[in-house]
Amino acid sequence: MRVIACCKAVPEEQDIVISKDRQVSFEKAEWKFGSYDLNGVEAGKQIVEAAGGQLSGLCAGGKILENAKLKKDILSRGLDDLYIVTDEALVQADTYQSAKILETAIKKMGDFDLVLCGAGSSDFYAQQVGNQLGELLGVPVVNAVNKITPDGDKVIVERALENEIQVLEITLPAVLSVTSEINVPRIAGMKDIIAANKKPVTTYTLADIEATDYQPSSIVVSTLAPEQVERRLNIFEGESEDVVDAFVKLISAELK
Repeated sequence: MRVIACCKAVPEEQDIVISKDRQVSFEKAEWKFGSYDLNGVEAGKQIVEAAGGQLSGLCAGGKILENAKLKKDILSRGLDDLYIVTDEALVQADTYQSAKILETAIKKMGDFDLVLCGAGSSDFYAQQVGNQLGELLGVPVVNAVNKITPDGDKVIVERALENEIQVLEITLPAVLSVTSEINVPRIAGMKDIIAANKKPVTTYTLADIEATDYQPSSIVVSTLAPEQVERRLNIFEGESEDVVDAFVKLISAELK
């Protein structure tokens, strides 16, 4: 079985700096692969361990993906090989453009049985790329997957709905987006880290995947942190009608 796990490099949240003019700076931020994507990688590894096959990683983004430490980290999580599409234009990609680049890269990679995505990226968390990718590839797509069981030329998946568990039989090839509840990503051991150095990495340009006409469909004009305001510290204690009335009057005054 050929399984492809899609993943995205994101800045470490604790390293993001907010300046006095509310500008958001990533200059000092270390980069990592998103935690939700690691659930997809782990799900793929478990499927390959159970049914046999190959687990490939696929990511698209800017020059940060050329970072050797970053590549070694994701390869040590259980991937057999890694494919990268790199171009600075992809830094501003929205969900559709990301899905389109992944689609063209997957077609370049060849036949596949299953594509796995995380619930969403750790930076924007739009939760759209998996669904859009399945549509572009023309294969069945299911999101919010909590369990995957390989079964020959299909997989049995479970989704947690409001009051019940939904069980679906999905014919392969397919695209699945998994939740963070599906597993706990393994921590790479020393043997895994050393082995990662010998695993193949294939780097594509936009020209390599025949995406030279790439144009972002949206552009980020600015990103500003919310204005900081002092807390009013208005505290209402009790459950009487007078307390509720006082609370409602205060809120109503603020909303005018």
